[in-house]
Amino acid sequence: MSELTFEQMLEDSLKTIHTGEVVEGTVISVKPDEIVLNIGYKSDGILTRNEYTNEPNTDLTTIVKPGDTMEVKVLKVNDGEGQVLLTYKRLAADRGNKRIEEAYNNKEVLTAKVSQVLDGGLGVVVEEIRIFIPASLVSDTYEKDLSKYAGQEIEFVITEYNPKRKRYIGDRRQLLMAKKAELQKKLLESIHEGDVVEGVVKNVTDFGAFIDLGGADGLLHISEMSWGRVENPKKIFKVGDKLNVLIKEITGNKIALSLKFADKNPWLDAAVKYAVGNVVTGKVARMTDFGAFIELETGIDALLHVSQISKEHIEKPADVLKVGEEVTAKVVDFNEEDKKISLSIKAMLAPEPKEEEDSVNEEDPDVVPVDIESVIASEAEEENQ
Repeated sequence: MSELTFEQMLEDSLKTIHTGEVVEGTVISVKPDEIVLNIGYKSDGILTRNEYTNEPNTDLTTIVKPGDTMEVKVLKVNDGEGQVLLTYKRLAADRGNKRIEEAYNNKEVLTAKVSQVLDGGLGVVVEEIRIFIPASLVSDTYEKDLSKYAGQEIEFVITEYNPKRKRYIGDRRQLLMAKKAELQKKLLESIHEGDVVEGVVKNVTDFGAFIDLGGADGLLHISEMSWGRVENPKKIFKVGDKLNVLIKEITGNKIALSLKFADKNPWLDAAVKYAVGNVVTGKVARMTDFGAFIELETGIDALLHVSQISKEHIEKPADVLKVGEEVTAKVVDFNEEDKKISLSIKAMLAPEPKEEEDSVNEEDPDVVPVDIESVIASEAEEENQ
């Protein structure tokens, strides 16, 4: 029996490898674009930059160093020059596929850094698998500009897994919706009508403002913003403002808010300040053809009927008054229940001599007796409607 040569014994001690096999190697040397590994075979393995990562221009010397061990997959046992070609990224992709499949089947929440901001959404990478999150599934609200997500770590679930087409779709929106629903439930369990809570202005519209209460939004309607008259909410509030608001009403998931606190109600002592016979001063807030509304203080307007502005016949208030003008008049009617006050400038003027009144033609339209209070009440009601 012939003795084996040293070379034969050395070759027999080395393992055999096959294309597609996963092997472990030790890094022998590293260049910016290539890694050489000892894989226990008669030839060393070569791992190029293109087979290590999909990221171009990556300097491999910043990632691995001699002596490191790593698992790789055999691409070719002999590349024609006696070298073994290896791949790391394809092995990672195989494992990534399996990882994504498990996450998809288990509805697992994944976390990854946003690597790309695309026209139609975001791109993330999980174990070498590129996952696309459409813009409609990025947030629970519409966002035109997604650039703020660049480089951020975000959570999502896989909603579509198709390895044959390399189609992997992620969804962040449903996680945000679920979290919001949970916060809303906790909030609704903790608040009650009549509570005063802190909120942050989230959005302002022509009809009101939406206030974030920390789990749910409440609507602060324009009619509840002040005891006075509010013309334009956007002139009063801006997004980000912090407010203490009153929980006025809770209906299901809808929360109605108010800034009309009871202790600030200007009508609390109005019966004393605006008793019939008192002379008061206010500013013309707005006018109609039948009269002018005088703001006595924030939240309290009084009607100065056109017939009560002067002893002279006036066609309409705008002929003698202007908005913002200060007016002094006497209170001739106070209705606390309906929150209506009627004023008269004419009542402050000295009465005409009796004989002159008797000499006036009774058919003169300016002196025909009328029920002033009925006119004021009915027309004021029409204005308020």
